[in-house]
Amino acid sequence: APTEVASLLEAGSADVAIVDARADLAAARGLCRLLGTTGAPVPVVAVVNEGGLVAVNVDWGIDEILLPGTGPAEIDARLRLLVGRRGGLVNQESAGKVSLGELVIDEGTYTARLRGRPLDLTYKEFELLKYLAQHAGRVFTRAQLLQEVWGYDFFGGTRTVDVHVRRLRAKLGPEYEALIGTVRNVGYKAVRPARGRSAGEGVGEAEAVDDDVEIMSPSLPGQ
Repeated sequence: APTEVASLLEAGSADVAIVDARADLAAARGLCRLLGTTGAPVPVVAVVNEGGLVAVNVDWGIDEILLPGTGPAEIDARLRLLVGRRGGLVNQESAGKVSLGELVIDEGTYTARLRGRPLDLTYKEFELLKYLAQHAGRVFTRAQLLQEVWGYDFFGGTRTVDVHVRRLRAKLGPEYEALIGTVRNVGYKAVRPARGRSAGEGVGEAEAVDDDVEIMSPSLPGQ
């Protein structure tokens, strides 16, 4: 599964993933495509026999091809260049993006993806989710969120925030709805999942203010 492959790459701190495609081209193609869905910034290299090169195309989603007879010096040079190019690309692509566990919010394209799946959000839902994710762990009152997301000239009540949070949780789904936590008698916060735990395991934690949570004080015009 994509999640298992991503966990394996993360656990090993991999710089590159090398797939042996010499014996089974179909299986190797499937694995290469699977690696491309994990979201891990790891380049994928396929080792292919010369006779199998005709079967390799852009659909494989790989970054480089190596022949079995390639010498060690050439392999080393190719991999160093590949890792260097991918590192620069990742840094460039990460600009303007906010991550919260497996949720990635792209300010440049106004899109939010959960495990690679795009979420169908309205403009205000996106803005609210982005603002909470940018300040993950901080607790905001409903009035603060109205001020920061909707603006001073918005005349609706704080109930608007509750409605949008409810819609966001529904779109995140049962497994990830706890990314937006409720702090009793205060407001809402984005909950950053602990490493090695799924978002759903943080449901209980979202109901009370943790000791290390920073509560944002209201900022009024003129202050």
